[in-house]
Amino acid sequence: MTKMIRSIFLLILFIGTIALPFIHTADAAEKKVYRVPLHQEVEKGLHAFLQRSFKEAADEGAETIVLDIDTPGGFVDAADQIAKLMTSTDAKIVAFINDRALSAGAFLALYADEIYMTPNGSIGAAQVIDGSGNAAETKANSYWLAQMKNAALHNDRKPKYALAMANPEIDMPELRAPKGELLTLTADEAEKVDYSEGTVATFDELLQKLDLEEATVISTTETFSEKAARFITNPIVVPILLSVASLGLIVELYSPGFGVPGSMGLTALFLFFYGHTVAGLAGYETLILFLLGVGLIIAEFFIAGGIAGIFGVLAIIGSILLAGTNLAFMAVSVLIAMAVASIGAVVIMKFFGKKLHLLNKIILMDTMDTENGYVSNENRTDLLQKVATTLTPLRPSGVADLDGERIDVVSEGRYIDRNKEVVIVAVEGFRIVVREKKNEEEQGL
Repeated sequence: MTKMIRSIFLLILFIGTIALPFIHTADAAEKKVYRVPLHQEVEKGLHAFLQRSFKEAADEGAETIVLDIDTPGGFVDAADQIAKLMTSTDAKIVAFINDRALSAGAFLALYADEIYMTPNGSIGAAQVIDGSGNAAETKANSYWLAQMKNAALHNDRKPKYALAMANPEIDMPELRAPKGELLTLTADEAEKVDYSEGTVATFDELLQKLDLEEATVISTTETFSEKAARFITNPIVVPILLSVASLGLIVELYSPGFGVPGSMGLTALFLFFYGHTVAGLAGYETLILFLLGVGLIIAEFFIAGGIAGIFGVLAIIGSILLAGTNLAFMAVSVLIAMAVASIGAVVIMKFFGKKLHLLNKIILMDTMDTENGYVSNENRTDLLQKVATTLTPLRPSGVADLDGERIDVVSEGRYIDRNKEVVIVAVEGFRIVVREKKNEEEQGL
């Protein structure tokens, strides 16, 4: 019995020894690494792409996500959203700085569990700037410094280096960042101050460092829709699109039929809502509100009163404001678009008013002057030098009799009593100017 048990034990041990390499290989093959590019600017469209990539990694059971970072930075609100996405992800996140991680890119790299850099990589220069390229106001800068500090502390890194990246007033001459300059770390410097776990030349070398050289690597790429959304939702492109839309529709009101300006305007609006919908910023309720506004404006042409048109414009503006996450920025974009449309309308009415089409029905464009054949009143130049008799005193206006016709007259300024002969010396529309006859004769002498 003991001999049988020993034989069974030896058989199990033999089978296990043979199967062990295959079990190890199967486990390694099951390991998956998601390589996600974080390139170009950090903006809201990037958040939608990363969100989709992180979800795919979770669905596939990937334990590691490598962010391939090469970015000059971007926008604070988008970086905040991406940072929240990173902290809520269960998978290990490794930042692979494959050239540069500047500004918002440095901020996001600090939220990764580990950081690796290529030999020519750099991280830093993270001062927040305004739309003009200057340092932001004190309030915004204070907020960003706190965010950079939190990013460093998230993985127990010394916050003083993160603060020096965002504040030029911090003096770090030992790292080539004296007072007045922002800190930017090279690969060697980042490793020395524990802002990097190591320097690797290639992605394969990174996998070896992570003991994942036998793992399955899945690289995600942006779809056409995501690329379009990233471009369309860029804060620089948004006001341009809205300006093109408003100006195109304004010009269309001055054009017969429906042509290029109207098509450009509608296309710009379509792109605006398409990009914000793909990026996850605008929902169907926003599109419904926009379509409702368009319907009300169309109804204005058939319903008198102007109420439908006003509510239609408000609905469209409201839908645009709701399409973005930053209400203040969207409000500024709408104001820019309205200013462009107003200037365009003034220019068109000034130089192309005679070619007006639709607005001819609601705006009087013709000038009623004598050059265009209009006569404001009967100009009785035939009365000049005729003599009339005043029926009332002229103080200086009154009534006179001219061959049995009562006419309203006005003296040149002097008082003229009734029953005095007066000479008509000027006719200016309804205004008939007279002068007392004896004065006329005296002036003639």
